This record gives sequence, structure tokens and C-alpha cells, in this order.
Amino acid sequence: MSRISEGPLTSLAFCWRVERRDGAGCALTSVDRAVEHDGVRYEAAPGMMPAGIVRKGGLEPGSGEVAGAVTSGALGAVDLAAGRWDGAAVTLSAVDWSDPAADAMILAGGEIGEVAVDGETYTAELRGGAAKLDAPVCPVTSPTCRASLGDERCRVDMAGRTVRAVVVVACDGDRVTIDRAAEGRFLFGRLRWLSGANTGLKTVIWGCEGTDVRVRELAPGAVAVGDRVELREGCNKMSATCSARFSNVVNFRGEPHVPGNDLLTRYPGA
Repeated sequence: MSRISEGPLTSLAFCWRVERRDGAGCALTSVDRAVEHDGVRYEAAPGMMPAGIVRKGGLEPGSGEVAGAVTSGALGAVDLAAGRWDGAAVTLSAVDWSDPAADAMILAGGEIGEVAVDGETYTAELRGGAAKLDAPVCPVTSPTCRASLGDERCRVDMAGRTVRAVVVVACDGDRVTIDRAAEGRFLFGRLRWLSGANTGLKTVIWGCEGTDVRVRELAPGAVAVGDRVELREGCNKMSATCSARFSNVVNFRGEPHVPGNDLLTRYPGA
């Protein structure tokens, strides 16, 4: 690290390595030329700079932000707004671009939190690994199930509970028209885009009316005729549904019989 700590400031380059949850990723550097270090080629992204990186020695979570210009390449406005980069693993290091063989200084690591896009610029929150310690130790009681249908807590076998369809009408609203009837069992389920501008994105199904599917979030990209989607069965998270429809009440993750706050407002004889 002697070259970084003792060399001229102009030889310092910030290098970002970002890996999304779906396996895609990119490597960028703040200087105007590509930098190769430790077998990774960091492409030039001038203007991408860290802001307020905080490193702590205790268990308090580190934090920081990164700001830069939205480009049509690795970090596009549509992907940022759609949340494709949310939760991506990030490593920020300082490298001497005049001597890439020198050791790098790791400045921060963690994952991307909230992303804000404003015109041609973006700001991304960086959350350190210790931020996971802020999560609650035990879940809060609720009358509805806290598990998601088919996950490791629910344990419902999802074989045969998904179907694939094709979009037959181009749209830009919260309704998608497909080439098959959308059954009521998909209500509160998931619609996942398998092709087109929104490939890989997911949204919750709010309603099913014939061949029309109403979704919670508008698709960030254009929806074209021929785009393929996948519909996954949903659940309203009620105990009665878990018992009657899935015969899975033994794995129900809720407390429907625990008295709620409304008990405090009752009066004798009510």
C-alpha cells in the first residue's frame, strides 16, 4: 500500500466491483481509463465517486453513498429504477492506477440499499455487513402468515402451481393481457417477466379478470406483444385458506387467535 499512501494523489483510483443477485455484475473505476487489478478489468466510469464512507471498529453498521452519472451501459436508468441493482454485493477499493500490481486498499464492502435516480444522475446507499444486525431477533405476532407460499417455512410443494403465458396486447399500465385465462388461484401471487425489456423482474398480482392480469407495480420497460410471463400461484395468508386449500395449517406462520389491540377498546357487555 506504499504507493497509495505515499504516492501522488492523482494516481489514486476508486474501483467498484458490483455483483447482482441474478449473477450479473460490473467492475467500474473512477478514472478515465480502464484499470486491471487482481485479474479484474475495471472499466472507466469518470464521475462515479463515493460520498461519506464511514468505517467503524465496533458492531455498529458502516454506511456510505455513491453518486454518479446514469449511462446506457452497465448502470442504466431503467435497471436502477426497476431495482435490478438493489441488494447487489459491493466492494469498494482504492488502487494505484499507475501500478495496478500494487496491493489495493479495501475501503468498504456490503450491499446496495436504496437507489434514487434524479434525471441523469443517481445516488446509491451502501450498507455494511453489520447492518444485518439491525434486523429483529424474533418476528412480531400477526394474524396472517409471515411465510411466503412455497418457501422453506411454508413448505408447500410448488410443482404444478406456475404457468407460462404470452402477452397479446401491448400496454403501459397496471394490466397485462395474456393468451390464457388467469385463474383466481393466482391472486396475490407473482408475475415474472421471462422476456422483453423487463426480463427477470417480478411483481405481485392484484387481480385476475378473464385474460387480464392486474399487477401492483407498473413495468419499468415497454411491454410488447409476444413478451413471455410466468404466473405463480398466490395465497392470502389466512389460516382458513392454508387449511382448506393447501392442507398445510401445521406450517402456518401466524397467530390468528391472539387478541389484538382492539381488545383494549372493548367495554363490559360489548
